[in-house]
Amino acid sequence: MKLGIVGLPNVGKSTLFNAITKAGAEAANYPFCTIEPNIGVVTVPDERITKLHEIYNSKKTIYATIEFCDIAGLVKGASKGEGLGNKFLGHIREVEAIVHVVRCFENENIVHVDGRIDPENDIETINMELILSDMEILERRIAKTKNSMKGGDKSQAHDLAVMEAIYAHLGEGKNARAMDIDEEDEDFVKSLGLLSYKPIIYVANVSEDDAATGNEYSEKVKKIAEAEGSETVVICAGIEAELAEMDEEERKEFLADMGIEESGLDKLVKASYSLLDLISFLTAGEDECRAWTIKRGTKAPQAAGKIHTDFERGFIRAETIAYTNFIEAGGSMAAAREKGLLRSEGKEYVVKDGDIITFLFNV
Repeated sequence: MKLGIVGLPNVGKSTLFNAITKAGAEAANYPFCTIEPNIGVVTVPDERITKLHEIYNSKKTIYATIEFCDIAGLVKGASKGEGLGNKFLGHIREVEAIVHVVRCFENENIVHVDGRIDPENDIETINMELILSDMEILERRIAKTKNSMKGGDKSQAHDLAVMEAIYAHLGEGKNARAMDIDEEDEDFVKSLGLLSYKPIIYVANVSEDDAATGNEYSEKVKKIAEAEGSETVVICAGIEAELAEMDEEERKEFLADMGIEESGLDKLVKASYSLLDLISFLTAGEDECRAWTIKRGTKAPQAAGKIHTDFERGFIRAETIAYTNFIEAGGSMAAAREKGLLRSEGKEYVVKDGDIITFLFNV
C-alpha cells in the first residue's frame, strides 16, 4: 500500500513524514523544501503478530507494511506548472491513496503560503488543482477516443460517454470520487489515473494543546471529509516527532499523560485500512509469523495467491481459525482442533480479518 502525503507548503507534511517513518526527510520553514518525493516504509502495528511470535518463537516475524511518499507542497496554479506543480502532480498519480495534511494550528513563526489559517480554503485549493489536472487529462483522452471513432469503431462509445460525464462533473468543481460510478465502469475509471478519484484521508495537523480534543479548524476539516465520504485523522505532527524518539514504554506513558489514546501512525493505519477496505490474514509457525494485506471480500484461493501464485493455482483447501479462537484455545492448534475451532474451508470461503490460515495445495 502506497500513500502520498500532500498539502500546501509549510503545513507539517515533512515533519509528519519524518515522525511516522523515521526516514529523516528534510523539514524546513520555506516552500518547496521537498522537491523529489521522500519514501519511507513503516510496519503496521499488529499485536496479533507479536503474540503469535511469542507463542511460536518464530525465526522470522513479518508485519504488514505501508509505504509513505512525502510529496512537495502544492500551490494554486500547480495544474498549470506553478511551483513545479506538474512534476508534483505526477508523483501523486503513483499512489493508491492521498493523505492530505491540512494546517489547523496557529504559529506566527511558521509562514502560511496564503498568509492566513483557513482549512476550508486550503482544501479547496488542493482539490481544485487535482480537478483541473484531471480535466486536462480527460480532454486529451476524449479527443483521442473521438478520433479513433471517426474510422467507424463504435466499441469505445460507452467509454467516451463515461469520460464526458466525469468531465462535466469535474467542471462543476466536484471531485471525481464524489461521483456515482457504475460498478461495471469502476475499473475503467480507475485506469484513467484521475487524481481526484483517489481515496483521501484528511490529516488535521493541530497544536500540542489541541492534540487530544481537536479545535475549531479540525472540526471544519471533519465536516468536509464527512460530506465526501472521506476519512479524517487529528494529529499533532510535533508530538509525533517526539514520539519517534521514544521507546515503546515511554510512548505509552507520554500519550497517557497527554490524554491521547493512540499515536498518529496508529490512527493513520486504521484510517488507511478503512478507506481502502483492507484486512489482514495471518500465517503462523516456527519458521515465520506474518500478516498479509488483502481486500475485504477476498476468497481463499486469491488470498493464497498473495503468498505464492502456485498456492492459488493448486488450491485445495484452507485450514482456518480465527485469531481470537486460537488464543482461547491456549495458542495450540492441537487444542483448537480438539475443540472443533479449526475449520476446513473451500474455494468460496471469504477470508476474514484475523484469520490464521494454512493453505493446502497441489504443485
